[in-house]
Amino acid sequence: MTSLPPQLQRQNSPEGAWAVLQGRWGAADFGDRAHWARVQAQLKAAPAQPDLGWDLHGVDWLDHVGAQLLWQHWQGQWPARLQATPGQKAMLQRVERFTAPPAPIPKPHPVREAVESLGCMVIQGREHLLAMVQLVGQLLLDVLRLLRAPLRGPWRDVSGHLYNMGAMALPITALVGFLIGVVLAYLMSLQLRQFGAEAFIVNILGISLIRELGPLLGAILVAGRTGSAITAQIGVMRVTEELDAMQVMGIPQGYRLVMPRALALALAMPLISLWTTLAALAGGMLAADMTMGISAAYFLQSLPDAVNVGNLWLAMGKSVVFGVFIALIGCHWGLRVEPNTQSLGQGTTASVVTAITMVIVVDAVFAILFRNVGF
Repeated sequence: MTSLPPQLQRQNSPEGAWAVLQGRWGAADFGDRAHWARVQAQLKAAPAQPDLGWDLHGVDWLDHVGAQLLWQHWQGQWPARLQATPGQKAMLQRVERFTAPPAPIPKPHPVREAVESLGCMVIQGREHLLAMVQLVGQLLLDVLRLLRAPLRGPWRDVSGHLYNMGAMALPITALVGFLIGVVLAYLMSLQLRQFGAEAFIVNILGISLIRELGPLLGAILVAGRTGSAITAQIGVMRVTEELDAMQVMGIPQGYRLVMPRALALALAMPLISLWTTLAALAGGMLAADMTMGISAAYFLQSLPDAVNVGNLWLAMGKSVVFGVFIALIGCHWGLRVEPNTQSLGQGTTASVVTAITMVIVVDAVFAILFRNVGF
C-alpha cells in the first residue's frame, strides 16, 4: 500500500479542534518542493494554540526531520493535547533533548573567582620557579663540564654572543646614561644652589651613578634589548623544529644554547655597567659645569675622595648576577615557546617583563645585604 504524502488536516470534534497529520513525515518526503510548500502552508494555517490538539496516529513514518519541523512549529513546547504512538513520542523527546537551550551558566562569586585566579597564579609561579632552579642547576653542571674540557667548549658561540650582546649595546647604553647624568645633575643643582652646597653634587652623582643607577640602567636596557632577542632566537628554533632536531641528534640544549649566552652576558654586563656609569658621569660633569660652574678637573679630582672604591666593586659584582639571570630568564621563556607565532610573541613579552622585574628585585636585595659596603 502506497503511503500518502505528508499533509495536515484540521478537524473539529466534541473535544475541540484537532490537527490531524497523515503520510510520511521524513527527510526524503520533504525533499519534494511541492510537498514541502504544501506542508508549510498547512502548518501556517494551523498555528500552535493551547486549544488545538495534535493527532499523529495517521503518520506512517516520522524521522528526526519531521519531528524537528513539528517541534519548531510548537515553539519548543509540548501541546496540551497530543495523541501519538510511543515511538513517535520517543522521537519527539529526542529532538527536545538535543534542541533544548543550554542551562544558564551560574555567575561565579567574585570572592571565589579572585581566590581561584590567585591560586592559578601561584601554581604557575611555582612551575616557573622550579624550571628556573632546574635551569640554574643545569648551568652549573655545564660549567663544570666546560672546566673539565675547556678546549672543547663552545667558545665560538660565546664570542658571537659577547659581540652581539655587549659591543652592539654600547651606543644605546652610552646615550641613555649620558642623558640620565645630565638630567640628574641639572635637577640636583636647582636644590643644592639654594643652600650653597654646589660642591656636594660630586658626592651625590658619584654614589647614585656608580653604586645604583649605572648598573641598574645598563641591566634594564640589556634586559629589554638582549633578553627579548634571546627568547626570540630560541623561540624561532622551537617554531622551526630545530630544538627537536637537536634533541634527536643528542646535542645538549643547555650546553649549546643556555651556557654560551649566560657566560657572554656574565662577561659583558660589568663592562656595560661601567660604560654606562662613565657616560652618566660625563653627562653629569657637563651639566654641573654649565649650571654651577664646577669644572671637569675639580669633578674628577673630588670623585675618588667622595666615592669609596667598594661601591665600584659592588656594582661590578651585581652586574654579573644581572647578566646571568637575564640570560637564564630569556632562555627559560624561549624554551617554553610553543610552535606558533602567538606563543612566540607572548614569550618575548613575558621575558622582558620578568627580566626587568628580576633586575629591580635583585638590586634591592643587594642594597639591603651590602648596605654597609662603600660608606
